[in-house]
Amino acid sequence: MVYGLNAPVLVLNRHYQPVRVTQARRAIMLLFGGAAHALDDKYEAYDFDTWMSLAPKHGDETIGTSSGPLRVPRVVLLHRYGRVPMTTLRLSRRNVYMRDNFTCQYCGRRPVVKDLNLDHVTPRSQGGAATWENLVTSCRRCNFRKGGRTPDGAGMRLACEPTRPNWTLAAALSASPRQFAEWEPFLGARAVAVAG
Repeated sequence: MVYGLNAPVLVLNRHYQPVRVTQARRAIMLLFGGAAHALDDKYEAYDFDTWMSLAPKHGDETIGTSSGPLRVPRVVLLHRYGRVPMTTLRLSRRNVYMRDNFTCQYCGRRPVVKDLNLDHVTPRSQGGAATWENLVTSCRRCNFRKGGRTPDGAGMRLACEPTRPNWTLAAALSASPRQFAEWEPFLGARAVAVAG
């Protein structure tokens, strides 16, 4: 898939710790402005001029410039920023799906994402709020079957009690839907251990 200037780029602090995922346009601005270096697939750091002079390899995504094609970096390393930002995990549809491993919490199936729904365990019509503890992933069939009832009222059981996830930034980033091999050393085993 081609992302162009919207391609996801992993941003590392000066200690090689993941900070966030940004779009290629922002990463290239950081690189061009001298605030970051681009890392290649061997994790060698390049400033903008050197990065610009590298010939794209087969499979590299590029963007066109007046000086020729520019490789989209998959990872950039900030020079001065040393902190890892404290993050509050935002309650969102995608994050609930990730917490529930994209699995219906009623029947245990893993349909394609477009066939997933958010379900209020205690329905909104009965005062149920949109909170981590009241939202679960469900397939369309189970959501329709449950309707405006509680799981008990519908004769259904939850696979597990919904709770607020306790993810680190690295674990949350490792669950990102767009991941590249170059990200693995920074998000791989450590992040999976924290998430699992």
